[in-house]
Amino acid sequence: MEIIKPGTKIDFIGRRQMAYGFSAILILLSLVSLIYHGGPKYGIDFAGGTIVQIQCTEETRISDIRAGLDAVGMGDATVQRFGAEAKGEYLIRTDQSLITGEGFSEEVRSAVADATGMDVVVERVEMVGPQVGADLREKALLALFYALLFITIYISGRFELKWVLSGVMAAALIGAVYLFSLFGVSIPLLIVVALAVALIMFWQLRLKFAMGAIVALMHDVFITIGVFSVAGIEFSLPIVAALLTIIGYSLNDTIVVFDRIRENINKHARKPLETVINQSINETLSRTIMTSVTTLIVLICLFLLGGAIIHDFALAMIIGVVVGTYSSIYVSSPTLLVLQEAPGKGAAEAMGQA
Repeated sequence: MEIIKPGTKIDFIGRRQMAYGFSAILILLSLVSLIYHGGPKYGIDFAGGTIVQIQCTEETRISDIRAGLDAVGMGDATVQRFGAEAKGEYLIRTDQSLITGEGFSEEVRSAVADATGMDVVVERVEMVGPQVGADLREKALLALFYALLFITIYISGRFELKWVLSGVMAAALIGAVYLFSLFGVSIPLLIVVALAVALIMFWQLRLKFAMGAIVALMHDVFITIGVFSVAGIEFSLPIVAALLTIIGYSLNDTIVVFDRIRENINKHARKPLETVINQSINETLSRTIMTSVTTLIVLICLFLLGGAIIHDFALAMIIGVVVGTYSSIYVSSPTLLVLQEAPGKGAAEAMGQA
């Protein structure tokens, strides 16, 4: 099925400066928000704390529930409606890592029942200690870092047949991350430095496709985290799962465009790279639009109808799919052109062979 007529010549690359400006604004807003809020707003999964989900016989006032929680030392807890209001379900969150033995549920149930005058059922209690939360946070960041790193090895091997070179570079980065972690350097700082070093190495080694892919993936992940920061949404384990899924989705889109660029570079060796990239994006545009639209339809249904548990995951995926589609056209492909135009030994010949 073709929704874009063959021979269409939309000048995407000609508008790349505008796209760079748009991306820069989004990244700047994300950065400002993250600095202002002191980093992502970590959920209980990563910051530690306790979640209690209760169900009352009918909807009640949150102030009554809070009064009951005061009686059991949880006066600082936040209380939110959960699910349909008619069900009388509420989610109670506190930063305290409480001892949640058998008596805890009964204590909360009894206190809230006395305060509201209703029958109350404690449906679940989850507690994560501060150290466990910190460990989970570090492992989640490492998972994102290694996902990005191994993707670049795959891209370099597939498009440039530089498996050994990219493998050696990845092994060196993994070794450096492990070595510095032994000296107590924080994982977030370590990963930021490692990604910066990886970009410099890609640039120097002229691993153009790998550089285009990782720049786009970092762009997508950072903007998604930034939107969550601006909206004040908590960063939890399902969001990490969504970010890893976004990386996979965005990469798939990028690979389709890169494949066509590589084919067209070989077919039209005399054409300027700008023309070849434009032609390749236009030729894959139908596939890109259809894939993104059908995926978004599913995600919007999950967001609207999937319930509170999956709500944030679906939102992260919606943002990621939109940003990932945009980046595969306006970030990853133009990066090839940036590398060609940059001064340096072998820049021109680097683009002459794919």
